[in-house]
Amino acid sequence: NTGMQAAAGEILAYIDDDAYPDPDWLGYLAAMFQRTDHAAVGGPNIAPPEDPAIAQCVARAPGGPSHVLLTDGTAEHIPGCNFAIRKSCLAEIGGFDPAFRVAGDDVDLCWRLQARGWTIGFAPAAVVWHHRRASVTAYWRQQRSYGHAEALLETKWPEQFNEANHISWSGRVYTPGLHLRPGRRNVIYYGLWGQAPFQSLYGRAESFWSYLPLMPEWHLVNFSLLILSLSGLFWRPMLAFAALLLFSLALPAIRTYANLGNARFPASSSSSRRPPVRLRLLTLWLSILQPMARFQGRFAGGLAPWRTRGVTWRMLPRRKQLAFWTEAWVDPARRLARMEASLQELGLSVHRGGPFDPWDLEVRGGILGAARVLMAAEDHGSGAQYVRVRIWPRFSWPVISLTAAGLLLTALAALDGKVIFAAALGAVSLLPLFRWVQETGCAIFGAETAAGRQVEQAK
Repeated sequence: NTGMQAAAGEILAYIDDDAYPDPDWLGYLAAMFQRTDHAAVGGPNIAPPEDPAIAQCVARAPGGPSHVLLTDGTAEHIPGCNFAIRKSCLAEIGGFDPAFRVAGDDVDLCWRLQARGWTIGFAPAAVVWHHRRASVTAYWRQQRSYGHAEALLETKWPEQFNEANHISWSGRVYTPGLHLRPGRRNVIYYGLWGQAPFQSLYGRAESFWSYLPLMPEWHLVNFSLLILSLSGLFWRPMLAFAALLLFSLALPAIRTYANLGNARFPASSSSSRRPPVRLRLLTLWLSILQPMARFQGRFAGGLAPWRTRGVTWRMLPRRKQLAFWTEAWVDPARRLARMEASLQELGLSVHRGGPFDPWDLEVRGGILGAARVLMAAEDHGSGAQYVRVRIWPRFSWPVISLTAAGLLLTALAALDGKVIFAAALGAVSLLPLFRWVQETGCAIFGAETAAGRQVEQAK
């Protein structure tokens, strides 16, 4: 913000203190601004090839500054180490948010620009050479601070996060690590009518389940499996979970190591097309540490997976219906927008339904529980309307499956004569169900409160 106030030009270009620009960097940025009306423009940030081996491994490990593209020339996010913006646009939105002192300021700025209806451009030739962290300790501290910044972003932008409390990008995240794996059908990027200048292979979009082992919350799965395995000291059949624990521990490493087989390292780090084993192993170790560091930072910032959102628990999850008559006609979309704003004021995470969803709003009380809202308005002439709102809980099949499996093991332990162990296991098995009831009850109460405000406004 100090630089914005001191600058006299129309375009502000930002770069990190551990980066240096390509000689033609500003020229490519200016050219993009001249031929488009983008509010901001960014480009790639690449680790210099002369950087040491650890920095090269960090560049190919997850969690680095990356751009997210919607199209070839339009971005959803550009990192702050290669960021240019029109001064008028930055001043209109109030500059950078000072709450983000270490990280997250670029993400927040991109979201605020797009909330105004502006677009962000991407200039692939506007390159910045960005030094990565040169030690494992520095990489850990960086990822931990990134996790804390995610917690700040979730507090300000809960609608941008999914059920697992992670950012839900619409575009594609571009990172140096390739995702072209043997045996997987990849696709060729042709461009519109085959006009792409560099037609290369791209990996298909990954599913949520394929990314799950690489998420910070996977360590909670491992911890749960460890507890279940140790419970085999009291009832021997529980030792079978030790095999699941070993598989759960090995799965992220196997998946990451397979991807690293196609990663490219500079010639100074590797004389062959395939990177040396030592570089792959170091990058693998960084990939294992990264979700742990992120989880620590997110937890320190209050973004715990078991956190309940917004209102306190006041009711059991059940269907609700409200209806009211009003003589003041209001567009149904505007009513839903008002309800959405009320829910956000209550501290709840709200997501709009898509064009194929049979609901209008989804209110999330936590990582497990949510409620859905559907509104219908009947016009009766002379501006009169009869408005109906339906609210119902969203059932969680993972919770149902976990609870059922736990209760089945409880029954088997009781039949085997382990009554005390069965009682303890049964109590633990009901915890996910209790958590779902609590979170869903919070969501339904918040939705009913927001709908009640619509009734009051209609009077």
